[in-house]
Amino acid sequence: MSFRSFSRSAIVLTLMAASLPAAAARFEVQAGRSYMDSHGANAAFVEAVFAPRQLGHTRFTWSPDVSLGWIDGRHRAGYDDGRYGVRHAVALAAGGVRLHLGEPGAWYQPLYFSEQVAAIDHTTHALSSHYQFVSTLGWQAKHFNVAIRHISNGGLHRPNTGETMALVGFAFDI
Repeated sequence: MSFRSFSRSAIVLTLMAASLPAAAARFEVQAGRSYMDSHGANAAFVEAVFAPRQLGHTRFTWSPDVSLGWIDGRHRAGYDDGRYGVRHAVALAAGGVRLHLGEPGAWYQPLYFSEQVAAIDHTTHALSSHYQFVSTLGWQAKHFNVAIRHISNGGLHRPNTGETMALVGFAFDI
């Protein structure tokens, strides 16, 4: 990663962090590698997860979850001639819910599934519509987070290759 890319990423993360709500129960900063087909790009997210709530009389809890993300563009000659290129970086804003199963302290309770609806600023071959679905399977410790995330329009518009990423991050309670 060049200094220019690094500094641009740092500025984007700072702006994203400043725009998230201050009432969040948990704040996460995540970074990793995103793949469209087998072509990788850097990705970064900031996420605010609000206080958990019991889902009826079940063992599930849910938390409102909002995030801002950035996926870098790629330089792939084979995609530049089509309607949807891959050179543009994509910024997204998403909101949804994070689900946990089990009582606090259960060994499996740090595992979570999150589903969000997102809006993006540029369309690409992987993300060909301005509205996307964001699905995340992750594990959260007190100050650490790892996740697999997939972003796709769910087949609402073609092409629909989506972005799949592995993310690692740090977290803190507010």
